[in-house]
Amino acid sequence: MSYTYDDQNIFAKILRGEIPNGTVKETEHTLAFNDIQPQAPHHVLVIPKGAYVTADHFAASASDAEIADFWRCFGTICGELGVTPDQGDGYRIISNAGQNGVQDVPHFHLHILAGRPLGRMLNS
Repeated sequence: MSYTYDDQNIFAKILRGEIPNGTVKETEHTLAFNDIQPQAPHHVLVIPKGAYVTADHFAASASDAEIADFWRCFGTICGELGVTPDQGDGYRIISNAGQNGVQDVPHFHLHILAGRPLGRMLNS
């Protein structure tokens, strides 16, 4: 499958330093920052620094180092927030892809949401 990456998307601009962000954690291959419109007390976006459009694109095309760094960064953030089930009350991660997934920014990213009951994900 072919993926076309738009290097003018807001996350690409954040990665280039053109738009400021509330950095939570940065590693060699990953950047995490607070969402500007939080939907929960903790709402962190985790993005790879590489040009990946969706989760499946990242899984298929990223290097082993990028994949390991991304998921380890995610796990570290959950621990630092104290939201893992053994430390707190848990979290939800969301990644939207494409039109039916209501993806707003064409750069793969995870939303970490935590800090309150989030209800069921889908009702139908």
